[in-house]
Amino acid sequence: QLTESGGGSVQSGGSLKVSCRVSGFTYGDGCLGWFRQAPGKEREVVAGIDGLDRKIYKDSVKGRFTISHHRTGRYTVNPYYGEMTVSLEMGSLGPEDTATYYCAAAPCPSVEKWNYMYNTYGQGTQVTVSS
Repeated sequence: QLTESGGGSVQSGGSLKVSCRVSGFTYGDGCLGWFRQAPGKEREVVAGIDGLDRKIYKDSVKGRFTISHHRTGRYTVNPYYGEMTVSLEMGSLGPEDTATYYCAAAPCPSVEKWNYMYNTYGQGTQVTVSS
């Protein structure tokens, strides 16, 4: 289960943070991340992280966005299964970042080999950046 929070409206150059509570997910062999979809455009990956803390970023957000995760509840260690929060801190925002942002989770061998067709998504949260 994925439940997003955060987002909102900000002016160009501003910052926002979106967070996602993840439960019932075996993280040891999976990936978590953030996708976004702007009106009239396809959903695209923004950032991802796997069980070994390897990360990927969309080229246009590198240096501006940071993905992180931490445990927030009960969990088992091996494999990692429990509750956690995955967050995306966004800085130097521009109108091109306006979109609905979705938290996603999927089984995957590594974030570099993440097959998005297996994603489970949250309900999405809106981020609007005005110029």
